Amino acid sequence: MREVFIMERNRFARDGWEFIHIEGAPFDRGVSYGRLMAKEITNAIREASRLVMLQTGIEWEFLKESEISILHKWKEHLCRKPYKEFMEEMQGMVQGVRQVIPDCPVTLDDLILWNGYEELTGSWIPNAAPELYDSLDVQHGIRHAGGRTLKRFPSGAGDHCSAFIATGTYTTDGRIVMAHNRFTPYENSNYMNVVVDLAPAEGNHFLMQSCPGYIHSLSDFYEIRVGEGRGLMITETTIGGFNAYDCDGAPEFARIRRAVQYAECLDEFVELFWEDNNGGYANTWLAGDIETGEIMRFEAGLKFYHIDRTSDGYYAGFNAPLDPRIRNLECENSGFADIRRHQGARQVRLPWLLEEYKGRIDNLAAQEILADHFDVYLNRENPCSRTVCAHYELDDRAYMSQPGRPVPFQPRGAVDAVTADSEDAKELSLWARWGSPCGMPFYAEEFLKKHPQFEYLREFLKDRPSRSWTRLKSDMR
Repeated sequence: MREVFIMERNRFARDGWEFIHIEGAPFDRGVSYGRLMAKEITNAIREASRLVMLQTGIEWEFLKESEISILHKWKEHLCRKPYKEFMEEMQGMVQGVRQVIPDCPVTLDDLILWNGYEELTGSWIPNAAPELYDSLDVQHGIRHAGGRTLKRFPSGAGDHCSAFIATGTYTTDGRIVMAHNRFTPYENSNYMNVVVDLAPAEGNHFLMQSCPGYIHSLSDFYEIRVGEGRGLMITETTIGGFNAYDCDGAPEFARIRRAVQYAECLDEFVELFWEDNNGGYANTWLAGDIETGEIMRFEAGLKFYHIDRTSDGYYAGFNAPLDPRIRNLECENSGFADIRRHQGARQVRLPWLLEEYKGRIDNLAAQEILADHFDVYLNRENPCSRTVCAHYELDDRAYMSQPGRPVPFQPRGAVDAVTADSEDAKELSLWARWGSPCGMPFYAEEFLKKHPQFEYLREFLKDRPSRSWTRLKSDMR
């Protein structure tokens, strides 16, 4: 076994968040990461392996072993430049985990599938459903006759967050303010509470919200230091209903990590991210240049992308694309302009709020915006699936009934909130709240008594008590 110089730094917990610092060459920083978070990486992958079967009907081991699995394509990309260092980093993570838990069953394949879980379940499996079904021809040792399934995933990719970025006359000091909350099924969000301070041997030093064992953010929230007083701020919202996918492209988690680690300006971010694009986990990216104050909206589909830029204004993310090519040719059932749905409702509400706070937007205002409970469809305060601070668990979905969309009282909603301004980003710091952005608690046992139809999720539903906003910073180790 190769000897490794492990440059470990502090790991600490604060207000529900786990903060770690790693640095160095790819394999070495991976070992450090694996050692620091061995238990969490192991538990997160174990949970994901159970959830993938529950949510798709496909077994985790099948995804590792089947010849048709997208895993093999992903590994081909990760074995070549410019992504090879990320494969080495994950190899180091596996070794680091095993140094702490010698009999840990986690493999490199597990870690790659875990990093691509969102793309795996939201992009590849929906597109590969007929082929997957055809390949499942043996059950209990008995080979079955041929046949095809009519199963389709007509709603397209899921949608997961609210976000905005503002600059110029909209903020208190003319500099950038960025904010994001992620709403997702509660069973999938138990490990989204990691903040990684990563200083690679080559490329940019950056801070990101992440998950145990991830080489990327997923949420996504990045602050990037390019030089003294220079850097980028990046977040996104997913494009709901997106259903275009190219199995031959590089996985999104590798492309975004490369762009974050090596882009020095907004143009380079677009160029690096778009190279080898596969349409996986398609997003509307919101990014800003700390030095110039310029911000950008980058809607990235599969064949199409669209960019808007300004030095005085804002861009809001609400899970529906504005580009008509992406919306009409690469999406299905996107929710665009339908204020009964969270996409259309927040397409209205977020601009209202940003105009209302014009000239006063700072971290505190951003935190208030992320906690907003105004329902534009019913025109009143009503925490539900349509509000910026989403609460599907309180929503009877009386005005919606669509196959493939969230059902009444689904345990899903905003699970965190993160904000930062330019000064925060310069020093790689951010403000974060783990749990609902408004502070409303969620208690699993109480919820299941009211809604026993979700008993099948019991093992995955965790209490989410009310927590405070906290500041996390690169040099806190």
